[in-house]
Amino acid sequence: MEETTPLAVALFSEILMADQLARARLSRALPKGMELSHFSVLNHLAGVGMERTPAQLAKLFHVTRGAMTNTLNKLEVAGYIHIRPDWDDARRKFVDISPAGRRARDSALAGILPIISEVVNELGDERVRATLPILRELRTKLDAAS
Repeated sequence: MEETTPLAVALFSEILMADQLARARLSRALPKGMELSHFSVLNHLAGVGMERTPAQLAKLFHVTRGAMTNTLNKLEVAGYIHIRPDWDDARRKFVDISPAGRRARDSALAGILPIISEVVNELGDERVRATLPILRELRTKLDAAS
C-alpha cells in the first residue's frame, strides 16, 4: 500500500490541477454572465431532453440542494429554464431547458469547442481514446464511493 502512495498522490495532483486549469480556461470562453455550473446544467438538460427535479440535478452534480437551487434560480431569472410544479405532488418541482436556454447552451458550446478541440488535437486522438476508459473507470469508482 505504501508503495502506491506517491503514485496516488501524483495521479490526483495532476487531475486536480488539470481540472483547475480547464475550469479557468473554459470559464473565460463562456458568454458574459454564464458560469460553468450554469453551462453544465443547461448542457445536461439539453442532452437528456427531459425534465429533472432539482434534487435529481443536485445528486447528479454532487452539490447540495441549496447550491442547485441557487444555480436554478439564476438560470430561471435569465430565462434559460422553466421550473414547474409537479401536478401530482406539490412539494416537488420539475426543471426543463427553455428555447433561450438551448440557444445560450449552444453559444457557450461554440465558445468552448475550439479550446477543447485544440487540446485533443495536440494530444492526439489515439492517446485521448486510450485515456478515456481509465478516466471513466476512475469517475465510476469515485461516484460509487460518494
